[in-house]
Parts: sequence; C-alpha cells; structure tokens
Amino acid sequence: MYVMTIDQRGSTGDIDRVPGLLKELSALSTAGRFERSVGDEVQGVVERADEVVEIALHALRSGRWYVGIGVGEVDLPLPASPREGSGPAFVAARAAVDRAKGAAAHVPLAVVPGRGRRVSAAAAADGAIGSREAKACANAEAVLRLIGRLVQDRTAAQWKVVDVLRSVRHGTHGTHGTQKIAARKLGITEQSVSRAVLRSGWQEEWAARPAAELLLTLAHDSTEGEK
Repeated sequence: MYVMTIDQRGSTGDIDRVPGLLKELSALSTAGRFERSVGDEVQGVVERADEVVEIALHALRSGRWYVGIGVGEVDLPLPASPREGSGPAFVAARAAVDRAKGAAAHVPLAVVPGRGRRVSAAAAADGAIGSREAKACANAEAVLRLIGRLVQDRTAAQWKVVDVLRSVRHGTHGTHGTQKIAARKLGITEQSVSRAVLRSGWQEEWAARPAAELLLTLAHDSTEGEK
C-alpha cells in the first residue's frame, strides 16, 4: 500500500485550500480515499503506483503542497476513515511529508519506506530500516522529483497546451495529429503548440512516468518482501 500525506505550504498566510484539493483528488484515484487529517493536511491510502504518481504530480503542479509518500504495510482491515489508519506505511508517510518540508529549494516531495511494527518516524526518515528498502524509495523519490521539476516549472500558457493535449490523447505520447487538433481547439498555430510541448517537457514527463511507477512498485515489493 501507499499512504500519501499532503500538507499545504504557507497555510498561515493563505486561504484553506484543502476542500478544493480533496475534490480534485476524488477524480484521480479509483480506490483511494482522501480526507483532511489535521489542519491544512490531507491523507489517503492508494493501492496503485500509477495513481500515486498522478496524485503527487497534480499536487506539485500548483506549488502549494508538500507531498509525502509512505510505502509499505498498513493494518488491515482498513478503517472507513484514513485518519484512523495505522501501520508502518502511515508512520512513513508522516516522516516523508516532514522531510519534504525540509527540501528547501528542491521539489517538496519525499518517499519513505515503512516496515515492521516498531519503526519510528525518525528511523524511517533516516533510512534506518533497511538499505534495500531505503535505496528503492530513494530511487523512486529521485525520479519523481525530476518529473516534478518539469511540472512545477511550466508556465500558465504551457499548461494550457498540455491540458488540451492530455484531453485529446488521454496521456499517451504526442503525435503530429494530436498537436494539430490541440492547435485548432486553442485557436493557435501548430508551431506554437510544438514550441509549448518542447519547452514544457511534456513528452519527457510522460516518458518518465512509467519509470516512476516501476520504482514505486519495486519499493513496495522491497518493503513487503520480508515479514
């Protein structure tokens, strides 16, 4: 399982953005349920690695959220509310979002492994619960941060093009034909669409997403490998 803890950045000087995020997340996960956990923070359990990637990048897009991903076991059966959940992955998610807050100029995302019933948040954050698990999560985190940088650095104009391309192609690699459709929908030239695609790193993002998903899966398998 993957437990995601997402905390609002600069919340003391901003409006409460949790209700809006919860509405957006409800459309991004087929099985995961997110709720406000405390203050300006949301938490949820997600089963699929591709949905973890989608949710993480969506949260990073606005630059308003810290994203923590805990990987590993959760106590079953899951309660109706994520706030009542427990298990190593929940502990790891807390450690991850705390580490994301210390990322300074880096992309504010962290992936932390959770294993065993006596794993402390400090031990999880320091990678003290096993080199294999820590390495797997570090690799997933590195790729997600690279993609996250592409997402965070896009301009509003580039996002306008990317969003139309995604709606046209449902997230697969771009082709000349889809760019022509996007140009017609936006009322701009195909050359303008091509420039936006190039500068936005959109194709690079979608080429790297499967790698992030694979690394998250490997991290999950590492944390679940030994009982």
